[in-house]
Amino acid sequence: MFEPKSIKETLEHVDWITPMQEELTEFDTNEVWTLVPPPQNHPIVCTRLVFRNKLDDSGFIIRNKSRMVAKGFTQIEGLDYDETFAPVERLETIRIFLAYVAHKGCMVYQMDVKRSFLNGELDTEVYLC
Repeated sequence: MFEPKSIKETLEHVDWITPMQEELTEFDTNEVWTLVPPPQNHPIVCTRLVFRNKLDDSGFIIRNKSRMVAKGFTQIEGLDYDETFAPVERLETIRIFLAYVAHKGCMVYQMDVKRSFLNGELDTEVYLC
């Protein structure tokens, strides 16, 4: 199970090029960002691509995943960000939801989301390098 640590390593393995291109294409397709010139005298938060293998229950690789993330260690609390958010479901939430659905007799459908973006508008500008 090989997980590249840099873009250079990624480009040496053809299996990782497609997930990397898909991640970057999704940002353009969903119009997640607007490219603007960097401001003067304003801190810029850099980004990087993180690469992971998605495994099945047996431990076999079913697909390679790429995700663009902000380098949080370059941020300064109170200057670059006010709060953080990680959309992670909790088992208790799923149990409550399923109990409520069973009580109401509703139908539940399951789906796998390949990529998700927060749909809210930011009231502050974020500069990425």
